[in-house]
Amino acid sequence: MSMKFDALLKTYDGVDSVAVIHAAFDETPRTVAMVEVSSKLSTESKLERAFMLTNSVNDAWWNNEGVTPVFPEKGCRSTSVGDMVLIGTEKYKCDSSGWSLI
Repeated sequence: MSMKFDALLKTYDGVDSVAVIHAAFDETPRTVAMVEVSSKLSTESKLERAFMLTNSVNDAWWNNEGVTPVFPEKGCRSTSVGDMVLIGTEKYKCDSSGWSLI
């Protein structure tokens, strides 16, 4: 199957792809992952899921199911306070408690 067809099929199946952007400790913000989340989740739940899936606990986060890493290095730090998640056209910043629309 083509990549466009795969993306269309995921949309049909109720899956959204959100971008995780590291900015907290970086000079220039950069997208490090695309994370698949259920389109049925609330915005808050999508943000929390993207955060959870881009944190290393028992294994490197880029090995998590539903995560497509898009960084050129061999590894990448976990998502942290100050990083961002893009859902559609809305960007959210991870705060020390919760998220803020920027």
